[in-house]
Amino acid sequence: MKINCIIVDDEPIAREILITYIAQVPYLNLAGVCSDAFEAMELLNKTAVDLIILDINMPRLSGFEMLRSLKKYPAVIITSAFPEYALEGFELAVTDYLLKPFSFPRFVQATEKVVDKTRDTSPVVRQDEELFIMVKADKKLTKVFFDEINYVEAYGNYIFIYRDQDRIMSKQTLTQFEQQLPATRFTRIHKSFIASIKAIKYLEGNEVSMGSKKLPVGKVYRENLLKRLQ
Repeated sequence: MKINCIIVDDEPIAREILITYIAQVPYLNLAGVCSDAFEAMELLNKTAVDLIILDINMPRLSGFEMLRSLKKYPAVIITSAFPEYALEGFELAVTDYLLKPFSFPRFVQATEKVVDKTRDTSPVVRQDEELFIMVKADKKLTKVFFDEINYVEAYGNYIFIYRDQDRIMSKQTLTQFEQQLPATRFTRIHKSFIASIKAIKYLEGNEVSMGSKKLPVGKVYRENLLKRLQ
């Protein structure tokens, strides 16, 4: 099955990189390349599109403004150099948020989420579902199962991954690590914290209980957290 996708980005170099990436993915078909949102909306009216690969900051009309102006839209992968817009992106039900510059493997990972959504949605557990992530810590790669993670804390350009039995320190930003986590299992609750939805015991005021530990909830993340806990 081919997925018809379009690129919407005002930066020529960014468009060329995406064109190169798409050409290497056998299940993607490039149906159009647009330099602004108005050009993209015109193309959407003429062409069957399954996926929009969308930049945020564009002249005249931003990527988010474009999505809000559409009555309905297909799957969307956001590409942006600004991590602070990620929450707004997921509120618009985007499939993934890629922080520029992103690698080809990370791009493929995002497009595979679109493939998963287009498949039969009957309750069958995929045998190849990823259950863990390999984390570089203390000069070695450590296998960390998603079910083991309670929460993740930012510490400058490092993160602490808290598990029941220990914590792991890794040199990467919280946003970089968040992009590797399954959105169905984890949620950002604060600029410095990501929490496992399963590990949250309750929300009280501006804090969540993680058992013996309480974490702060940022104002901009509270509404989304409430939705995720319902």
